[in-house]
Amino acid sequence: MPTEYLSLVVMFIISTGLAALVVIIGQSFGPRRPSKRKAMPYESGMRPIGPGTRKMRVAFYLVAVDFILFDLEVVFFLPWVVQARQLGLYGLAVMGVFTFLLLVGFVYAWKKGALEWD
Repeated sequence: MPTEYLSLVVMFIISTGLAALVVIIGQSFGPRRPSKRKAMPYESGMRPIGPGTRKMRVAFYLVAVDFILFDLEVVFFLPWVVQARQLGLYGLAVMGVFTFLLLVGFVYAWKKGALEWD
């Protein structure tokens, strides 16, 4: 193994071990006093209506995934804006292609009805 990756492997082993240790300690020594009130879902301090494990439509999850996807893609605009002058015309062209592809994905999701909320 190249020595450049040794510190990365050591950090990965230590972080994985520490995470496992924290979970084990929490499970071993943490308080366990379940009650009916603690098992109830929390809804802004109001008494919940119906069971907390009711079925939800898939459309909710599709809209949430689309939001996360487009939100993360838009994050790539910030570094480009900061370095726009240094990147020049090439950077503008690459960002134009990226924006076009993002727009095509958005129009595709729109036409497929993934953004509809009935």
